[in-house]
This record gives sequence, C-alpha cells and structure tokens, in this order.
Amino acid sequence: MQTREAADRETWVHGTEDEAAVRPVTPRGILRAARDSGGLAFSIPPVVFVLIPIAFAWMDGPRPTALLVTAMLLVYGVLFVATCGIGLYPLRVRVLWFALCTALLLATIPLLGANLLFMVMFQAMTHVLLLPWRWAVPSMLLMSLTVVVLAFVLWVPIAAGLAVMGTVMAWGIGYGVRQQILQEQLEAAQQRNAVLAVAAERERIGRDLHDLVGHSLTSLTISTQLARRLLDSDPEAARAQLEHIEATVRQALADVRSTASGMQHVRAATEIASARTVLATVGIQAEVPTALPPLNDDLAELFGYVIREGVTNIVRHSRANRAEISVEEDSVSIEDDGVGMAQGAERSGLRGLEARVALAGGHLDVRTSETGTRITAIMGADS
Repeated sequence: MQTREAADRETWVHGTEDEAAVRPVTPRGILRAARDSGGLAFSIPPVVFVLIPIAFAWMDGPRPTALLVTAMLLVYGVLFVATCGIGLYPLRVRVLWFALCTALLLATIPLLGANLLFMVMFQAMTHVLLLPWRWAVPSMLLMSLTVVVLAFVLWVPIAAGLAVMGTVMAWGIGYGVRQQILQEQLEAAQQRNAVLAVAAERERIGRDLHDLVGHSLTSLTISTQLARRLLDSDPEAARAQLEHIEATVRQALADVRSTASGMQHVRAATEIASARTVLATVGIQAEVPTALPPLNDDLAELFGYVIREGVTNIVRHSRANRAEISVEEDSVSIEDDGVGMAQGAERSGLRGLEARVALAGGHLDVRTSETGTRITAIMGADS
C-alpha cells in the first residue's frame, strides 16, 4: 500500500515534497519550477493547437465573442505551460490548479460550443500532470470517452481523433512519470537499506568487541590482581599467573584481529574449556558438560557467545562460589549462586547478546535474584 506522501508525489516530480512545500506560489516561482522540471520544453510546442478552436471562433462567431474566446484560451495556454511547474507543488496546490484549468474550459462552452472538444488533448495532459495516478487514469478515460461520444453525436470526427491521441499521449507521459517516481523511490529505499546495513554492521562489531575484549580484559584483571598478591608469598604461582596473562593477551589480540577481518570463530566447546580455566582462576567451582550434543556451526557460535557473556558477568559481578553451564540441542544456560545483578546495573553486554539471539530466531531469558543469576538462550518455535 502506498503512503500518502508517495501517492501525493505521483506527478511530474523532479524534486522532493519538502522542496515543493517551500516553493513560492508566484508566477516567477511557478515558471522556475517548470524550467527546473524541463516542462517548458515539453508544454510550449503543444500550445499551438490552441489556435484550432480560436480559428473556428473567428470563423463562426462575431468579433467580440472571438476576442473573448481568444483571451480565455490564451490564458488557458499560459496555465497549461505552467502545469509542469505546478506538478512540483503539494497535492492541494495541484488540485486547485487543475480545477482552475477545468473551470476555464467549461466557461467557454457557451462561446465555443462543439469546438471546445478540440481542447481534449490539453485537458488529458493536465490529468496526468496534476492528479495522482490513481485519480488521473479513471478521470482521464471517462473524459476522453465522453468527448468521443459527443464528437460523433455532434459530427466533429477530428475531435474524436484528438481525444484518442490525447489519451495515448497522456497515458505514455503519465506512465513515464510514474516509472521515474518509482525509480526515485527505489533509489531512496536502497540508500536507506545501505545506511541500515552500515548501522547493523557497526552494532555487530560492537557486540563482537564487547564479547571478545570484555571477556579477555576481565580475565586479565583477575589474573593481574592474583599475581600481585602472590608475588611475595608464592613467586612460582605468580609466574604462572603472568604466563596466563601473556597467553590471554595474545589470544585477545588474535580475537581482535579476527573480528576486524570478520573471521572470528567462537564455538561453544572452546568457550566451555576457557570458562573452566577462568572460573577456577578466581576460585569459582565450575560444573560444565563433558560432552556436547550435535550443534551446527551457527548454533555452536551463538552458544559460544552466550557462554562467554555469562562467564564474564559471573567473574565481574556475581561473587559466586559455584557456576554451572548446561548445553542442550536447542538451549544453553549459565547459572551461578552469587548475589545477583544489582538494580540499575549496566547491561549493555546482555542487550547485545539478546539482539544476537533474537536475530538467530531465539529468546534470551535472564533471571536474577539475591540467590544467583541464570541466563538461558532458547532456540526454536517455543522460544
């Protein structure tokens, strides 16, 4: 279904509706709009056909009537030349202009009689140039059919031919205008999609960096604190912690490089092995599965991110003594017996993880209380 803005722009449009809204409705502004749209080159040549009913008026009627007809049709010709410019204005201005052109022609009926039918080509053009396409087509066809019938009844066959010719020309012009508008809308949609794609990629990179670097920095902080406490009392244990820090830094650097190149490989199995080491380092008893159910690559990667974020939160905030990781074919959960998440605590990592799980067709359930926190990612239709 078309939006109101799209429907209102179904005219000879080369600018945006916002630009049209600020155009001054003055002779200079209208002519400038007609020039900008290229309408002057289109509309000026057909105006010479106005001479046909003017010539009949001079041949058939008295001089005062011919002068009045000439003046009215020349005014109509000026309005028609400006029609392409008015086509760049909002709908209400275009409808008023269309009504003015139509009223001027109808006012010449007592003066021109059947010769008015020769103006059908001009009026057909105003339909497609000023009215939305969904209005222009039925109204133009109805008008042309009426003119054809009257032309044969009044025996003005030339007018019938002009009606058919005007309908074909107006249809072609209207179709071309519509195709141009659709092309503009397509280009605008492609630009919006490109912007959204860039935003989505930035969000993905942000989540990846948080998951990768945040986890590594948390591990480094804990290991550094432990190494500092052990430096005097147990140098060998401190040395082991420094070696762990070095290995973690190397791994973090490799993860960042992989993320930057879009080739990071996070897997549930490797994250479980890493979680066992990290949790043991800070004195948290880890209960992890010894075997995993069969997981496809996408699910193994997603579950890996869930495990990584859950373990990071446990190390940072939980003050837990025990943590448990469980993995099923369609779900993964990380649970601890800590103090829970503080009210109003920053949850940017969980929000990013929730978006990642939702994008994969699942649901992230986070339950926290004073007795612990449980993070569960559930996939499938029942999520």
